[in-house]
Amino acid sequence: MFRGIDEVDWASLRHAYGSAEDVPGLLRGLASADPAERESALDGMYGAVHHQGGVYDATLACVPFLLSLAVREEVRDRAGVVELLVSIGDIADDEGASAEENAARARAALHAGADVFVRLAGDADAGVRRAAPGALVRFLGPPARVLALFRERITVERDDRVLLALAASLGLFVERHQEHASGAVDLLAELSNPPYGPGLRLAALGQLAGCAPGLLPANLVPAVVRLLRDRSGEHTRAGHGGDRPGPDTLADRLRRLRPSDEEGSQLMRTLHSALGGRVTDRVALLCGQLTSPDPLDRCNAVWMSAGLFREWRTGGAEPVALIGAQLGAEEGRLHDAAVAVLVELFELAVPAADHLNALVTCRPEFRVRHGERGGPTLGGPLKALARTGDPRAAQVLSEVLAGPVVPDDLGYAIPHLGPAASPLAPALRRRLARVPLNGPDTHERAAPLLSALTALGDAESIPAVLRLLRGMPDGPRPRDAVTGAAVRALGAFGRAAYEAVPDLRGLLETDRAVAAAEALWSITGEPDAVLPALLRELTDNGGDRRRRAAAADALARLGTAAHPALPGLRRMAGSGDARERAAAACAVWRIAGEPERLLPVLRSAWAQDPRTRTTVAGCVADLGPAGAPLHDLLRAELASPRRHRADARGYGSHDIHEDEGLLRVCRGALAGVGHG
Repeated sequence: MFRGIDEVDWASLRHAYGSAEDVPGLLRGLASADPAERESALDGMYGAVHHQGGVYDATLACVPFLLSLAVREEVRDRAGVVELLVSIGDIADDEGASAEENAARARAALHAGADVFVRLAGDADAGVRRAAPGALVRFLGPPARVLALFRERITVERDDRVLLALAASLGLFVERHQEHASGAVDLLAELSNPPYGPGLRLAALGQLAGCAPGLLPANLVPAVVRLLRDRSGEHTRAGHGGDRPGPDTLADRLRRLRPSDEEGSQLMRTLHSALGGRVTDRVALLCGQLTSPDPLDRCNAVWMSAGLFREWRTGGAEPVALIGAQLGAEEGRLHDAAVAVLVELFELAVPAADHLNALVTCRPEFRVRHGERGGPTLGGPLKALARTGDPRAAQVLSEVLAGPVVPDDLGYAIPHLGPAASPLAPALRRRLARVPLNGPDTHERAAPLLSALTALGDAESIPAVLRLLRGMPDGPRPRDAVTGAAVRALGAFGRAAYEAVPDLRGLLETDRAVAAAEALWSITGEPDAVLPALLRELTDNGGDRRRRAAAADALARLGTAAHPALPGLRRMAGSGDARERAAAACAVWRIAGEPERLLPVLRSAWAQDPRTRTTVAGCVADLGPAGAPLHDLLRAELASPRRHRADARGYGSHDIHEDEGLLRVCRGALAGVGHG
């Protein structure tokens, strides 16, 4: 098993953290009789030898020993070893020349040793058999041999989880071997019908949806829902029920936020992913899942819905209402999942507002969350209700404000409520006046309150805002953030904040110059007081793109008074990144017109960086009929079924809110000139 291991010059080899001298110990640890040592060794392999999917020279040296470990029946947890080998051989060729060479050598070594995986496909350990099909598709050749082996294994295999792995690997086979796809597709079609069990049939349908959608049944959604319920019935009879509420600890909440039926979650995730833009089918499927008698099916559906809402503009209220209905569930995991998704949806959660309101009205314990670390925060159900804009949230927030424990982040919920939150201004104002000027948590306490009072336009809070602006000691970044929030608040109060003019002028030479200039313009309307600072920020700010773009936005608000900035803005519109170009072009258009010069700039920014679209659409809306040359972009955006940042990595809840805001701006711009 380890023959020759001591003959390798491990000290000369490297992994992610330097010398590979520790690798022999990790390899021997994988064969240990101690489960903790095996787990630690596998963690070490992923953490250093195959760190973040990397293949190093030490990784290559491990492959022969890992293959030897995989076939030794006395070694426990060999499935993990096989999965490690699959991961090593599946690295993408996009990590640089050295990494590409290592990746190619790793694949070559695994192709040369692929007969090991043939043997493992019939191993006595079901976990090993479950890991082997993916290796066969990736490393064994020729494809006809792989397909024949799959047919054989499907005939003799009796473990449901191994059969699911075979079905998933058939989909991978079709993706990798298009010229032999028909045989794999035929096998999947066979597996999607009786006498195979409901779980395997669901797995086969998910793979067919991705590789041969024409073979899906015409009544796909009812068929899938029926199979899902049949599968759930089998699991219930086998005693795989839902979990019960646990203590409200961080570890328990994290546990409950993961699906307890991982297999069912993966089955439905595969199907939803393969259906892609078939949004109508996916919404109908979610509704079927959300009305299942099995709470595990409903919990999986809640998480599936999150992915759908993030990527697609569904326009369907029914699944949201059904998610709201899960808030009455006794099962902790399902309740927590529903809250987590509804918090993400902002205004899209309106169909669930009655359920949210009932929960926070009848169950005060859901209004405030007491974390194990840090201060209390606004409870998820109340935050979700406020984000819908439902005025009923204002009354509940008022009760929280009057209670013994007030979360610091409560203020961030206020802007979503509009005028309904106006009665809360006095309490918010009093809290702001009590924020310590030099406390360790000054920023955490002040920033949400400033956000709330800014949204409410509460001019009576000016003394409390000035107290913060003038009284905070010089220090690190938190003071700077509080200063910025205070300046924005004063700008929102307009001429009522005239006494702040000297303070704002004093900030024109600081990093807060743009915000201070905007506030001064709002209060005084005097361009001469702010133009020098904005012109300086436009051209001389250490290369900070965000500050340049912010200066361009501020100059645009000055209108024709910003005429001296046109040369700099024109230069910016012709260079820089897309967001800078869009901000500068919008400013020039607002200040001087010139649409002919600027249309190509705005069109290219719109296409190149979706983050510019709200800026451009807002400019078009402000220009009224003069923005007509770009109305086609707005109409195309409104017609698109996908969210405008769906192709960006890491999109999430705030991108949903941002996308809905973009749609509102587009609709308003077109409606305002008779193009709605």
